[in-house]
Amino acid sequence: MTEVAQHNREVEANLEAWHAKPLLWRVYRDMHEEIAKELASVPGLTAEIGSGIGNIKEVIPDCLRTDLFPNPWLDQTENAYALSFADQSVANLILFDVFHHLRYPGTALRELARVLVPGGRVLIYEPAMGLLGRAVFGLFHHEPIALGERISWLAPDGWTPNDVDYYAAQGNASRIFTRSAMTEPVEGLEQIALKRFAQLSYVASGGYSKRQLYPDNAYPAMRSLDRMLDAFPWLFSTRMLAVLQKPLASSTTGPR
Repeated sequence: MTEVAQHNREVEANLEAWHAKPLLWRVYRDMHEEIAKELASVPGLTAEIGSGIGNIKEVIPDCLRTDLFPNPWLDQTENAYALSFADQSVANLILFDVFHHLRYPGTALRELARVLVPGGRVLIYEPAMGLLGRAVFGLFHHEPIALGERISWLAPDGWTPNDVDYYAAQGNASRIFTRSAMTEPVEGLEQIALKRFAQLSYVASGGYSKRQLYPDNAYPAMRSLDRMLDAFPWLFSTRMLAVLQKPLASSTTGPR
């Protein structure tokens, strides 16, 4: 299946589920609010890379929604490896369930660093590989977690952003960001925070593709349970938020 076909099939299925399952609105609103708490307060625009169905504006209304392929509700198309934004023009770049689709994450992070203003941030929301996360995403999600696969940090010589193809490795963010620093250095970015969440309320909602396992009115109780389980991320984490920042004193953006 081509990259375009795979992408559009997933977006269409997600959009259908979004309209049919109101619980998803509450689940995703809470996840987007976690991202909003970590936005940098520096001049520049806020953009989401890989917006999918574009529901982030419900929480961050001034967010520019972009994706690799156009859709009517998106603001523009963008390729994470070759952004159209000028150097040092963006305050925040949000990647929600996008990082694990980057075959060459180091190459993409270099490009994200290029467009950030000093003090700007990259906010990466991804599957987390606590024991529960490994079970949920390993057994019940169609994309591989690929914990034993080699991560190709940088694109090989001769590769161009136009060569982007479909790739998925849901465990990559956990492997890269759950240490005190990134596995590989990225000139112009430093990891300043990592939050891991149980998000049992998300898991038991069934997400976009599985059956909902609790009634809508039980959501507050599920969120209370989440907060208790968050204390044991190695065991219960299923979601994570990594926050990367361009140092305030930085005047360079690293090689492209």
